[in-house]
Amino acid sequence: MRRWPGAVCRRVIREMEKRFKPLVESCSHDAIFDLAYLRTTQEYRRTIEDPDFFEDAEFVNHEDVVFAGYCFTAFDDWHKGDGINTPPAWRIAFQAAANREMPASGNLAVGVNAHIQRDLPFVLADIGLVKPDGSTRKTDHDRVNVFLNRVTDGLIAEIAARFDPTIDDDDLPTMVDDVVTFEVIASWREIAWRNAERLVNAPTPEARALVAADIEAYAASQAQALRDLSRYPQGRSSAERDAYCDAHND
Repeated sequence: MRRWPGAVCRRVIREMEKRFKPLVESCSHDAIFDLAYLRTTQEYRRTIEDPDFFEDAEFVNHEDVVFAGYCFTAFDDWHKGDGINTPPAWRIAFQAAANREMPASGNLAVGVNAHIQRDLPFVLADIGLVKPDGSTRKTDHDRVNVFLNRVTDGLIAEIAARFDPTIDDDDLPTMVDDVVTFEVIASWREIAWRNAERLVNAPTPEARALVAADIEAYAASQAQALRDLSRYPQGRSSAERDAYCDAHND
């Protein structure tokens, strides 16, 4: 009997909601990416109600679970003080949130970068790029971009209403704005697929380790660039944003 993939997806959503609640209550800057990931996963849950959207919905649902696990592990490692095992791109994102040094647009950008540019290649290599018959899973990988495009407007409006009204300002740096509007996401996901191919095709463990190190370094360099672009200018702080969050999340 075919298993309904939505049941597992609902468990992931419940875990995300559980993790999101205390972040909202404390107006943690980590809440921004968590909200984005929650709303994206909820949209994925609605998407798989169409049995014809993916070629192999059960496998994509498996990917959804593994992918979320990478994010949960990074968050848990960092917040229990294990910076050594936290991937560098995530360390930059979490440290920036802990320092409250960026507006919500920056938190969203560095979080999305860490999850796609760093996590996704390893997830794809882990779960496999081809079906049992040898055909590619790239078709379903690319289909994800379709529902991602449905998330953006509602997500940005919600962040502006609840956490930081500056996220929909017109003066965001170009690189940051491209992430916030999800315009760069499809290209990042394409890079992630190609990096997963590099991991899978590495001829030796030593070669694979070099590819992995390159992925880590690139994702971290992008995280640092986004962080530098997003920081509040000297003399400004997150005080106004934090007060706004307190007032709009009773």
